[in-house]
Amino acid sequence: MSSLENVIAAETRLSEVDGLNGRLVICGHSLDALAGQKSFEAVLALLLPDVLSTSEEAVRAELAQARLRAFREVARLDTDLVSLSVTEALRALMARLPDGEDKSVALLQIAAPAVFVPALIRERAGQKPIPPHTGRSHAADMLAMLTGNQPVEEQIRALDIYLVTVSDHGLNASTFTARVVASTRAGYASAVLAALGALKGPLHGGAPGPVLDMLDAVATPDNATAWLAGEISRGERLMGFGHRIYRVRDPRADALKTALNRLGAAGGMDIDRLALAEAVERAALAALRAAKPDRVLETNVEFFTALLLEALGFPRDAFTGVFAAGRVGGWIAHAHEQIETGRLIRPQSVYVGPKAA
Repeated sequence: MSSLENVIAAETRLSEVDGLNGRLVICGHSLDALAGQKSFEAVLALLLPDVLSTSEEAVRAELAQARLRAFREVARLDTDLVSLSVTEALRALMARLPDGEDKSVALLQIAAPAVFVPALIRERAGQKPIPPHTGRSHAADMLAMLTGNQPVEEQIRALDIYLVTVSDHGLNASTFTARVVASTRAGYASAVLAALGALKGPLHGGAPGPVLDMLDAVATPDNATAWLAGEISRGERLMGFGHRIYRVRDPRADALKTALNRLGAAGGMDIDRLALAEAVERAALAALRAAKPDRVLETNVEFFTALLLEALGFPRDAFTGVFAAGRVGGWIAHAHEQIETGRLIRPQSVYVGPKAA
């Protein structure tokens, strides 16, 4: 009971996580029907029909203008802020944005992480931030602001699939946090800032980076079986495997693996790195089934998130920020949905402390 597991805390039209069957539904569409089929802007229109415009084209134009507005904050970057981790600096920048419950606030909150994360990465590398371009899609502009180059189509497609795949996922820790704050009528910006704090934790959005640490430690496909067996024997957790909800394979892992394979086929992925990852995945699944036959520990979204974002040029300490760039649409959608109910979230607790004299 202390973790609220299996407690129903909200009714939502936004997403359904079917852990038994490994299925994710967003606004009535399966993930398979969205990832690679609908753009991030189109999914935002599905998530926020009462807040944003209802057409993909209109959302794309509005989001592009919001990116320009967000970039004004980049001029206020200072050395103290840049010295922070990307996630902590992102949180500080997001805190500077105006609050409220109107469309302009929602658009700015959704646009800002895609602008701030590339700017912070470049500043930390001693490079000048690149302003947004209104003629690009959200994914394309995020990549262009990161590298300074026009991304190729498969890179754009890969990041767009990632943003769609992580856009919403039930009442996870950060989304629940956003709903609690929104229920107080604090505003969208306050809800997003609180959600970002929850996302920072390593048991939530802070987890993909260590997947790459694992791959670096394994080094070659031939080492995978022995290295993973050693980790399991020491009681270490294998990053990128197992999920709190899914009792079968995480459907988001399959969506991102498909995107990664397409990126590799187009020359946008180190083939040796991909071969290493595939060897580690096979060896890890076999080792986990042998060592823990009573538990379902399948590949989760973290495993292929790490590989995909690495291939697109994002440093591993920025992965949580990129996650936020995709999830922020879901946070705003849940905040709006909670506001519409008009109810303050106020659960009860059971006192187990000492009795008063």
